[in-house]
Amino acid sequence: MKFGPRPAGDAVGTILAHSLAGSTGRVSKGTVLTQAEIDDLLKAGHDTLTVAALDPNDIEENAAAETLAAAVVPHPDTQGLRISAAGAGRVNLYATGPGVVAVDARRIAAINGIDPMITIATVPPFHRVDAGTMVATIKIIAYAVPRSALAQACADAAATIRVLAPRFKTATLIETQVGNTEPSGKGRAALAGRLDRLQATLTPRVVVPHRDDPLSRAVATAEGEVIFILTASATSDTHDVAPSAVRAAGGTVTAFGMPVDPGNLLFFGALGDTPVIGLPGCARSPALNGADWVLERLMCGVALTQADISAMGVGGLLKEIPTRPRPRDG
Repeated sequence: MKFGPRPAGDAVGTILAHSLAGSTGRVSKGTVLTQAEIDDLLKAGHDTLTVAALDPNDIEENAAAETLAAAVVPHPDTQGLRISAAGAGRVNLYATGPGVVAVDARRIAAINGIDPMITIATVPPFHRVDAGTMVATIKIIAYAVPRSALAQACADAAATIRVLAPRFKTATLIETQVGNTEPSGKGRAALAGRLDRLQATLTPRVVVPHRDDPLSRAVATAEGEVIFILTASATSDTHDVAPSAVRAAGGTVTAFGMPVDPGNLLFFGALGDTPVIGLPGCARSPALNGADWVLERLMCGVALTQADISAMGVGGLLKEIPTRPRPRDG
C-alpha cells in the first residue's frame, strides 16, 4: 500500500485518508474516490489529497477484517459467537448466550504479532458474558494489509475465542446456623442472582446446624447439580466444619483459600461428579468477589485446580465491600 500526498487529478480509485469539505458537501475519510468526488474537491480548492493506494497484493480493510473473523469463528453456533458486519476495517464478535469466554491467549498474541495493522482485542479470559455482550473486536488499522500477512494470521486462528455455555441448570445452597438464629436471606438472594445470570435456579432452601454430621448428611442428599455451602461461621481451615463435612459425605476438597480479596475463605471440591463450592462470607453481597470467578467457571464446565486458584492473585485485589465485617483497611 502506498500512502501519502497525490495530485487530486491522479487520485481516482484511491482511499481518502482525511475527511475534507467539498464544494457541495463533506467527503469522509475512508471514501474510495470517484471522479465526481474528486471534481467536487477540486472545486473546493483541494489540489492535493492525502490518500492510500492499494497494491495488487493488498486486501482492503473490511474484506481483511471479515476474512480474519471467519477464520477465528469458523463455527459460530458451537463457539457461541455472532460476527458483525464490517465497517471502517472493524468486525465485532458478540456472545449469543450466557457463559464465560475461553481465549487462547498465546495464539491471539501470535496473531497480533504478525503485522501491527492486524489486531484482535478480547475481553479477559473467563470473563462472564450475556447474550449480546461484545467479546472481541477485530480491527485492521490501516486501509489494507498484505495478502500474505492476512493468510498467516488466519492460518492458526480457528476457535481461538469461544463462549463456554453453562452446563448445570440447578443448584442447592446449604446454609448452616448456630443456635436458633436462622440465616438471613441475603446470601440466598445474592446466589440466586448470580445463578440467574447463568440460567440456573436454586432448589428449596436447606438450613442445618453448624456441625459436621448434619452438614454432611445435607451434602450427601442435596438435589442440585451443583452444591453450595454458606456457613454461619467462616471456614478458617481445610479441616474446619464445612470441608470436613464434604469429605465425610464421600466427597473431596480440591482447594482451600484463594489469593483474591474479597473472597479469601473459599473452598471447592466435588461429590462424585457434582461440584461443591464452600462460599466465603462476602458472597452474601452481590458485589464481585473471588467466589464469582470460581462459580462462573465451574458452572460452565471449566475444571479448576489449586494451581488455577493460585494464579488468580494478579488482578485479584477487587473493590472492597462496604458491609464487610473486617475491611482490609481499618
